[in-house]
Amino acid sequence: MTTVSSPIAGRAIGLAAVPDPVFSGAMVGPGTAVDPVREPHAAVSPVDGVIVSLHPHAFVVVDAEGHGVLTHLGIDTVQLNGEGFELLVNKGDTVTRGQEVVRWNPVAVEEAGKSPVCPIVALEATADSLGDVREDGDVKAGDQLFSWQ
Repeated sequence: MTTVSSPIAGRAIGLAAVPDPVFSGAMVGPGTAVDPVREPHAAVSPVDGVIVSLHPHAFVVVDAEGHGVLTHLGIDTVQLNGEGFELLVNKGDTVTRGQEVVRWNPVAVEEAGKSPVCPIVALEATADSLGDVREDGDVKAGDQLFSWQ
């Protein structure tokens, strides 16, 4: 079983509340979302694993069990072309849970007209393979968001 931690501090809101139909409809996969604290900070790895995909606005870490976890920093933030995001690791790097991956500023994302809400998604999973999914309440980076069978 994989425990997936929050990559950021904020408030858990669940995928259904994400202002994007691809995420809110769980088309990418099941999971949850966090509305981040409004201050510059680093998003951290939600699991121990390898960075298999890395963009300024999103990253995927695959753990030892082969579970891929997507952290998407904001909605439609790909349109910012990396502005306001700083990569702290490289694709192919092995990371540990809680290790800083991308530094970003949710305030700047909002000022650019985008939502800073962050989906955290279990890739290639089914909803019934997840347990203890957090969909409300304050979370700190490192707090459990869900477990994955």
